[in-house]
Formats: sequence, C-alpha cells, structure tokens
Amino acid sequence: MQWPNNKKMDHKAIIKDIESKKFEKVYFLHGEEAYFIDEITKALVDNVLEEHERDFNQAILYGKDSDVLNVISEAKGYPMMAEYKLVILKEAQDLKDFDKLESYFENPSDRTVFVINYKHKTFDTRKKIAKVVAQNGLMFKSEQVRDYQLADWITGYVRTVGYTITSKASILLAEFLGSDLSRITNELSKLFLLLEKGTAINDIHIEENIGISKDYNPFELTNAIAVRDVPKAFSIANYFEHNPKAGDMMVVIPATFNFFSRLMRIHFLPNKNKEAVAAALKIQPFVATQLMQATKVYNPKKIAANIAILHEYDLKSKGIGNSSFSQGDLMREMIYRLLH
Repeated sequence: MQWPNNKKMDHKAIIKDIESKKFEKVYFLHGEEAYFIDEITKALVDNVLEEHERDFNQAILYGKDSDVLNVISEAKGYPMMAEYKLVILKEAQDLKDFDKLESYFENPSDRTVFVINYKHKTFDTRKKIAKVVAQNGLMFKSEQVRDYQLADWITGYVRTVGYTITSKASILLAEFLGSDLSRITNELSKLFLLLEKGTAINDIHIEENIGISKDYNPFELTNAIAVRDVPKAFSIANYFEHNPKAGDMMVVIPATFNFFSRLMRIHFLPNKNKEAVAAALKIQPFVATQLMQATKVYNPKKIAANIAILHEYDLKSKGIGNSSFSQGDLMREMIYRLLH
C-alpha cells in the first residue's frame, strides 16, 4: 500500500488519489457540510475493495451503537483474502469517549483504511488526537459553501458532469434549494437523466423537471421588490399562498434580507462601478448591475426601515406577536410595507 504524503487537500484531490489507489491509513472527515464527507467515503467504498471482497473485509459501524474497544478491534482486524480491510465509522460524533481512539491513531494498521465520518460539526483540531491523525493519516475539514458562492458552485458542478447551466438557472436553484449540496445534486441528477450531455440547462428545464417555477419563486419576488413592481410582487405572494412549497416565509425573508443588506453595503462603498461592487459583494457582474439599479429605488433610510420590517415579520411568521394572520396574509402585509 502506498501512503501519500499530502495532508491538506480539497475533496476533489483526495478523491483523485483514492481513484489512483493511493490510500491513507486514516481518513478523519469532519465539518458542517455532509456532502463532501459522503463523496470521499463513497470513493473509498468504490475503490479500496473489489465487490467480492466486501463481505469479509468491509465493516460499517455507527457511533451511537459502538464503543471505542469494538471500533479499535475492527480497525486492527486482518483482511481475509484481500489486501486491505475497510472500516467506516459513521456518526462518529456520537461515539462515547471518542478521544480514546488516539491510541489507535498513534499506530494505525498498515492493512486497514479507517474512515471517520464526523458530521455536522467541526472537530477541535487543537487537540492532540487531531495532530496524531495528521501525522499518520489525513484530516479533512468539510466546509459549507457560502450563500454567495452557491450559484458558482452549481455552475462548476454541472460543468464537471458534462453540462452547462445559465446564470439565471443556477441562481434559481441556489435561492430555492438553499445550501444543502446533497439536495442540489440530487435534484440535478434528475435533469441529467433526462437531458443529453452538453445541454445548456436553463430556467425552463428547472421549472419543467424540478418543479421550481421560473416566474413564481423567491428570486423573482426579490426582482419585483427591487424595481417596486407592486402587481408582480403581490401576484407572486398570492401564488406562494396556494403553493406553499414554492415560497415559504422561512425562505422569502432571508432572501429579501440578503437583498437589502447588499443594497446598504453598495450605498457606502467608496467605489461604485460594476466591477468594484461585484468584487466587494462576491457576486457576478450582472447581479451587481441589478443591485446598483435598485439603490436608486431604495435610499439607506428606507433600507434600514425594511430590514427592521423583515425582522418583525420573521418573528411573526414564527408565532411571536401574531395570533390570527395566515402566512399568506403576513407575506402580503410584509410586501406592502416593504414597497411603500
């Protein structure tokens, strides 16, 4: 077995090494984003063992159902009729006395690939156990893709699968599906089954196959608010009332808050040309152009008032200070106050 010396890599580089049969003795995968952890783990399952070797040489354990001694015993086990043994500890964050695994990490087996899935939280890398893993294996922190990076991430992901996607379609997916990368890739996989390789995915494809309306969604509501298009904004709000999955208050309020927060930042930027705004806000230039136009509609005083309104309706949507209004009534009232 060849143990690579790389210790700090992104998930694509790690997977590339795995596919080249360059394995680490220990893969400590931790962090808030489950998607990258799952992708690396899948690559290991697909590459460490042949399918006929897995019955006797692959062990999947769960933190809440295991103890440290049992986990170490599995990791120290010798492979049967195979070169390696693969041990995967899922939900490792739930393993009692987790730090006692340090004794194994200090002297890991040369014939075992031990994978730790420590999901939805970041492990304290200041601990000695983390330093030991880094010396004898690979420590990978799976970080969430920031909201402002989502559309670009979707564009890049789609390209790696052999398609392209329009800016509007990628933003539509990001606004509607949020930062859950597993959900985004699952929805896109439906499109990949239906569309030929090389297809440029657009908002029509999204509407027809994923069920996100190209005209009635939080992204279009924000666009209507940006230009104070009252009829369109209320039309979208009415659509949301009858199609709650299309635009829940819990999605609309953060998206609208993000819009007004960006406008406020633009008002106080020293350089307000398109390129400078795009760089400062980490957005695409065409989005910067739209936002710059919206700053002519909303001055800082109105923006501050609207941010306060959004906070008020965020509380009301959660039942605080609201005892009788429906979600539809709340949304229409909120939109009226934002626009007037």
